[in-house]
Amino acid sequence: MSTAAAPAPAAAPTPTDHVFAALANATRREVLRLLREGGPQSVQALADHFAMRRPSLSEHLKVLREAGLVSEQRSGRRRIYRLEAAPLADVQDWLHPYERFWRERLTGLGALLDRMPDDEPT
Repeated sequence: MSTAAAPAPAAAPTPTDHVFAALANATRREVLRLLREGGPQSVQALADHFAMRRPSLSEHLKVLREAGLVSEQRSGRRRIYRLEAAPLADVQDWLHPYERFWRERLTGLGALLDRMPDDEPT
């Protein structure tokens, strides 16, 4: 009989988990960049930047929409997508301690290098 503890059940995905999952894909990150730099755009305008069929891009837009990173507005038959950057604040909050960690390490490295004698050519 095994005495090993059963693994803890996985936590339910949070909205931030959905944002990270959406950002994990390069195509979706590129869509966000296009919307950030070019403002609201139609599906066709976005599709013109990719070598994929519109249904594939629509799937990426759906993931972004479900994560709250884009909003969709219908104008007749056209769908216009707009960047919604607010969910990225949660990502930034999550990353902040890691930024501080690396900043402190690099500051320490800089101090160590400053204490080391310079190599003089002979």
